[in-house]
Amino acid sequence: MYDIAVQSSAKKDIKRLDISVRNKVKEEILDILRENPESGEELLGALTGIRSYHFEHNKVQYRIAYTIEENTIYILMIAKRENFYDILKRKL
Repeated sequence: MYDIAVQSSAKKDIKRLDISVRNKVKEEILDILRENPESGEELLGALTGIRSYHFEHNKVQYRIAYTIEENTIYILMIAKRENFYDILKRKL
């Protein structure tokens, strides 16, 4: 099982989420990633080395960007799908 480290910018992202989405991330999604970090798709181009996990809540699509190093998953960003990858590129 992997450890999870949430970057400071991702902590801000989590605070901006609706409480029900925040609970879903904390109670379900992080456990899924912890058990199977390869479940997210590997990104290409300027975002090579980053993975993206997709989930839906109340018909809204969300993305979690993360990297895997040894036994740790580093959460980089959590947000709605709209403009997600453009914002992620700017943050890096």
